[in-house]
Amino acid sequence: MTRAIQIAANGGPEVLIPGSVSLGWPGPGQALVRIEAAGVNFIDTYHRTGLYGLALPFTPGVEGGGVVEAVGPEVTAVAPGDRVGWAMQLGSYAERALLAADRLIRLPEAVTTRQAAAAMLQGMTAHYLVRSTFRVQSGMPVLIHAAAGGMGLLLCQMCRALGARVFGTVSTEAKARAARAAGADHVIRYTEQDFAEAVREELGDEGLAVVYDSVGASTWRKSLDLLRRRGMLVLFGQASGPVPPIDPLELLKAGSVFVTRPTLADYVATPDELSWRAGEVLEKVASGAVRLTIDRELPLAEAEQAHRLLESRATSGKLLLIP
Repeated sequence: MTRAIQIAANGGPEVLIPGSVSLGWPGPGQALVRIEAAGVNFIDTYHRTGLYGLALPFTPGVEGGGVVEAVGPEVTAVAPGDRVGWAMQLGSYAERALLAADRLIRLPEAVTTRQAAAAMLQGMTAHYLVRSTFRVQSGMPVLIHAAAGGMGLLLCQMCRALGARVFGTVSTEAKARAARAAGADHVIRYTEQDFAEAVREELGDEGLAVVYDSVGASTWRKSLDLLRRRGMLVLFGQASGPVPPIDPLELLKAGSVFVTRPTLADYVATPDELSWRAGEVLEKVASGAVRLTIDRELPLAEAEQAHRLLESRATSGKLLLIP
């Protein structure tokens, strides 16, 4: 038996119940991993509420870092003793998990398992957003919503490194300082100023090349209206609620713009792509080219509190659960 958070019914943070599960021994293609840190992400809240439906009961959490304890038959990708990181593998809110061995990434010596738990999902997400979904280039004006969250801080750094002109929205002055430190050129306190008006004051009729929007319901309409001709709205989250159906004619009227709703799973679909994307992210973490901000670490049993903090936007940076 291993300690784990279990969800037996969909609902609010209170459904995250500490308990225990029986894992058994790793089967073909599996590795038993002792988890040293689990990342807390908005996708976990979507699993918890049932927005992204999963069979009940289940152990939430799709990201972490730890040490391989045992492997199943025919596993060659990792071996006992390897320090590994992963993303998009369910069951990370636990002391141990049985994971697909070919989806584990061996960590560079300079990267800790806590850093892996803070970087794998959000780091690879930021990587595909700026390198694959939309190729950010020098001089491009880009807008990043929730720029001081764990995801937003990574996006600011990566867009800045590519030479973009970075706009970011935040809620407080402390978060504004964090976004500026991560590379945002123009930080907008949306609690005090309309973000669309603030962007137009700076850009005039130029418009944004791309908007990275993880907020959803409360921001998408204005985000769409801020795009330049053939610009792109990248909806990669819905912290304020789902975006309603969009009439394709709205895209024509806005200047033949594009709207996409990507997910990491489709950008690490093959082992080679996963290895390439994770490798580039972890190399940047190891070299210091990408700085991770861990807002706080909470004991595994406080998963409920972690979700409350995340959903209330009371954090700046990454939340980790420590078994």
